Amino acid sequence: MKEITFNEAVVKAGRMLWNVFPLIFGTVLLVSLMVTLIPKTFYLMVFQNNSFFDPFIGSVIGSISAGNPLISYILGGELLKQNVSLIAVTAFIVTWVTVGFVQLPAESMILGKRFAFLRNFLSFIFAIIVAVITVFVLGVI
Repeated sequence: MKEITFNEAVVKAGRMLWNVFPLIFGTVLLVSLMVTLIPKTFYLMVFQNNSFFDPFIGSVIGSISAGNPLISYILGGELLKQNVSLIAVTAFIVTWVTVGFVQLPAESMILGKRFAFLRNFLSFIFAIIVAVITVFVLGVI
């Protein structure tokens, strides 16, 4: 087996990055479009202040919405001000950052379909668990 030099590794990594750049750029544009098009009031209409369904609803919406963490904290604060439950907001924020159905095509192309689907599925499930544990530890329920 031939050893790869540092320069060869840099060139190969650069080529790979150049090949996936259009896909990454398109994903960033799509996420930005979703953040812009979905108004904050949409989230307020969806949550029912139900401790059983809200974490699931929050996880689904967070998975579809996907965005950067800074925006999720601001949006989470606004949702809490509107009396959306902490369990729903926690599930929403965790999936917003960790699960990304919008990024799934890019992730599956770069890292493999099996890995991408398994990572997103497990992140979705664990987001609900984290939300429940967070609210339980804080004693909000």
